Amino acid sequence: MKKILLIAIGVLFGFLAGYWLSKRSEQPFSGGGGVSKNAEKFEEILANAQKNYVDTINTDKLTESAIKGLLNDLDPHSVYIPVVQKQREDEDFRGSFEGIGVQFEIINDTITIVTPIIGGPSEKLGIRAGDKIVKIDGKNAVGFADTSVIRALKGPKNTKVDVGIKRGNMRDLLDFTIVRDKIPIYSVSASFVIPNTDIGYIAVNQFRATMFDEFVKAARKLRSEGMKRMVLDLRGNPGGLLDQAFELADAFIPEGQRIVYTKGRQTQFNDEYIGTGGGEFEDIPLIVMLDAGSASASEIVAGAVQDLDRGLIVGETSFGKGLVQRPYDLSDGSSYRLTISRYYTPSGRSIQRPYSKDFAKYRRLEGRKDEAEGDNIAHKEKGDSSRPAFKTLSGRTVYGGGGIVPDYVVKTDTVTKLTIELASKVLREFCDSYLAQKGESVRSTFQGEFGRFLSNYAVGSDAIAGLRALAEKRGIVWNDAQYATDERIIKTYIKAQLARGLWNINEQIAVSITNDKQVQKALQLFPEVKKLAKQ
Repeated sequence: MKKILLIAIGVLFGFLAGYWLSKRSEQPFSGGGGVSKNAEKFEEILANAQKNYVDTINTDKLTESAIKGLLNDLDPHSVYIPVVQKQREDEDFRGSFEGIGVQFEIINDTITIVTPIIGGPSEKLGIRAGDKIVKIDGKNAVGFADTSVIRALKGPKNTKVDVGIKRGNMRDLLDFTIVRDKIPIYSVSASFVIPNTDIGYIAVNQFRATMFDEFVKAARKLRSEGMKRMVLDLRGNPGGLLDQAFELADAFIPEGQRIVYTKGRQTQFNDEYIGTGGGEFEDIPLIVMLDAGSASASEIVAGAVQDLDRGLIVGETSFGKGLVQRPYDLSDGSSYRLTISRYYTPSGRSIQRPYSKDFAKYRRLEGRKDEAEGDNIAHKEKGDSSRPAFKTLSGRTVYGGGGIVPDYVVKTDTVTKLTIELASKVLREFCDSYLAQKGESVRSTFQGEFGRFLSNYAVGSDAIAGLRALAEKRGIVWNDAQYATDERIIKTYIKAQLARGLWNINEQIAVSITNDKQVQKALQLFPEVKKLAKQ
């Protein structure tokens, strides 16, 4: 959950700040002295330590530690952001960076391409999923750490990098000169019409500055391909920009409906966001999917959809982040985020999960409440005082005090010890090898027709034998009973990885959701969405 806690949902603007260190404002905090007096105390201690401490000290490092300590004493989401981290996050929020355009993993000390980014320079040159980068600018790249890979492959637009690639069983390396370019970071990670249905599936992984434009483009394309109903998958989405959350919700919510509002100690941070009307997708039947990794902006969208009876929420109770941060830049290029308000769903719910001073427990989701599978909160009253009850537009009961509780709670499948070990130790490696061995044959058999691949391709016993051999070579004890329990899960994973290598992430996820318990339940619930729309 660490990443979740580093993502702000505040508006991306701020002031050059540092009031507690440099300004001489005398406005007191409640229960303490003025800012100037406390800053002087800190300066006095820092100066004395610099002069008299037994060892040489780094005052910059001490100051950063003091800032972190100050913010960490407030809440789990007020954070200090060092210069290097801020640069990475700025790229992430903007939705672009400059580099060669690949997603990679280090597998057995080797840089392995998970997928080339569509439209990026690597994809245009014909670099494929499963390719291994073994040389960079003539130097051996085997054994590089993630950070070294990033330093070597990222760089300013129009600069060049030479890579040597090992592909499949080819004996000779393939040499490519890649001209770096501006690479988009997509917020919409997948969008397709689920085969043999009129249901569009759109997965949004984060609310970056480009998210809503990406969503509209994807949704329009799916509508042109026959989409009449939509599953919006926000599972694992940690949030992002508040304005993007509002725009997405506004696309579904009728004019005049309050989508979200904020309240702070300072009235300048009070705001409300009202549906503007005319959204392209106001009439489309909608299901939103959540899990424990869905936070902040994801919860704003889901809360509005649920409170206004615009659709159903399916999955697991969300993270529970109802605090709004505002970013403030510091003069050295670092910044910090300060919680300035709380946000509330249309019915008045705060979905912030309770937390103590032990923020580590909060981040690990300890003490988080979740409902039993199958609970439909629209039809059940709960006598839990920590979960205050609210009413939706049509009078359904919903609950605050700890994330968005889905209308239909559906747990993810549990897996055996064998599957956990396979996933953590060998499955990626095996799939990479399997793609290298079988990719061309499968590509030739299905001639780019994914529909036929989805319907007809089956992972055979030869693949499982190969997986077992690799697992045992890596010290995993193969348990036949556990394999039998998880056979479908394991085979679906292999097929999905093969689909990604042969096509892209849309096809990978289209395979994955065939064995996704939560998605399959969502697909069955559209008659309930229709009933809800008539209330």
